[in-house]
Amino acid sequence: MNAVNDNSEALAQQAIGLMELTSLNADDTQERIIALCQRALTPVGDVAAVCVLPRFAGLARRTLDNLRARDVKVVAAVNFPGGSPMIASVESETQAAILAGADEIDLVYPFHALLGGNKHIGGEMIAACKAKCTRRASLTITLETGVLRDPQMIYGVCRVAIQEGAGFLKTSTGKQIISATPQASRILLEAIAETGAHVGLKASGNVRTLAEAQVYMEQASARFGDFWLEQGRLRLGATSLLDDLLLHLGVGS
Repeated sequence: MNAVNDNSEALAQQAIGLMELTSLNADDTQERIIALCQRALTPVGDVAAVCVLPRFAGLARRTLDNLRARDVKVVAAVNFPGGSPMIASVESETQAAILAGADEIDLVYPFHALLGGNKHIGGEMIAACKAKCTRRASLTITLETGVLRDPQMIYGVCRVAIQEGAGFLKTSTGKQIISATPQASRILLEAIAETGAHVGLKASGNVRTLAEAQVYMEQASARFGDFWLEQGRLRLGATSLLDDLLLHLGVGS
């Protein structure tokens, strides 16, 4: 079967395996996170990961383990959502999340500092966070492309993130007016291609339908080939997307 094709059911099935179910709200509760983890195990297959705030990383990992879903990754979003320039705070959040059981760390790049002219803090923060991850957790860098906007600036951040050891580049937090766009993801893919690094892409924010997910899947496939359409290379950061995918598969959410 061709990895990207006109068969909406096959495409929806594939997209489920690329999803990161997300709950990153200030008022999140234990009950909400447990429900999120339960939802990650659909009747037609498990999603790739759940993304939560650091204080829920341990609960998410225990819940998934109890559900015999060890392969579903727990991603902890640090420096979320504002992208603070405080490196010590990021180090503390990262270490606590890893000790609690996070498989991946998702670091929000200090985008306001960059816009203010500080071109060094981002690289320093990524390096410090990567050092805390060591070999215990992979590292995603969320660029907040809708705020940075300038293609050259976005590309520059991508290069720094890759150089400092990022495992994924992510378009956005989903908390800004402009989130994931095909234009932004194209820049991220280009940076990955030009460096030749083993780095993946996460399209996050406003990916709500199969048609929207297909855009990013086709972009990745066109740039690198169908082999890229697996959870170690491409993720779709969303929650409402799952409803649409299950609808295409004839499964109630």
